[in-house]
Amino acid sequence: MVHAIRIHEQGGPDVLRWEEIEVGEPGPGQARIRQTAVGLNYIDTYHRSGAYKLPSFPAILGTAATGVVEAVGPDVTTLKAGDRVGYAPLIGAYAEARLVPVDRLVPLPSWMDEQATAAMLLQGLTAQYLLRSTYAVQPGDTILVQAAAGGVGLLLCQWAKHLGATVIGTVGSDEKAELAKSHGCDHTIVYTREDFVARVKDLTDGQGVPVVYDGVGKTTFLKGLDCLRPRGLMALFGAASGAPEPFDLGLLASKGSLYVTRPTLYTYVAKREDLMGAAADLFDAVKAGGVSIKVNQSFPLREAAAAHRALEARETTGSTVLLP
Repeated sequence: MVHAIRIHEQGGPDVLRWEEIEVGEPGPGQARIRQTAVGLNYIDTYHRSGAYKLPSFPAILGTAATGVVEAVGPDVTTLKAGDRVGYAPLIGAYAEARLVPVDRLVPLPSWMDEQATAAMLLQGLTAQYLLRSTYAVQPGDTILVQAAAGGVGLLLCQWAKHLGATVIGTVGSDEKAELAKSHGCDHTIVYTREDFVARVKDLTDGQGVPVVYDGVGKTTFLKGLDCLRPRGLMALFGAASGAPEPFDLGLLASKGSLYVTRPTLYTYVAKREDLMGAAADLFDAVKAGGVSIKVNQSFPLREAAAAHRALEARETTGSTVLLP
């Protein structure tokens, strides 16, 4: 019998339950995959807590995983049993096996490790759209990455450095500063003891940066606006500290005709061709050495509650996987 982590209501980590589920045969346009690794991502805690509402219960959390195709639907010709695949974003990943729409599956290159891919696929695709589409980072740019030692933060630092940018990153401790530096961050700011706005202005000769990548939200958003140069872009892609308070749009005018966007990966890879293009760009960056993936923590899938507690307590660094 297949097991999964399900919730019957939203709340704290204690609502996560290890339960038996049934997985049927794949229908048209579907594949059944036996999962080998599941990525742990901060959005999972939003789905669990109620910060992001779910349509129905019981619900299986998780948005990214890798696995091996066990069977395909009668009309599927692009995949076969035994193929290694990954997917993101697609909720329902906290399971030993599941049915997945074939158009959401990405075939894995032979040289890609399944655990590393599961750990980085959601975060890597997020970094891809942020750096290549939301604001196309150019050689010579100086950018600011909030929470530079987090999963997405480390990928943003590496990839932006590979693209020729100078990277400034905020972190919560000296240990995390060293981790960010080892992943391409040129200047680290320990926000618990330094004014990151003043430091950014100092590092940019008072000019500010063209883009701020902020996955933190409430505690960094307004100060992040002060780090932007005129006509700069605030890319708010997450809310680890909560959603920013509503503000008067006139503030953007007074601070230099600023732009703000709240992008999501779901929008950027909604079409099959966009998903495959983004994945190919990510895999190319990994193969070229511009992005390296290290799984810093792993938990058995049945212990997802412990993983959530560690993630929310900021006890993890980089990427984490849950192992079915």
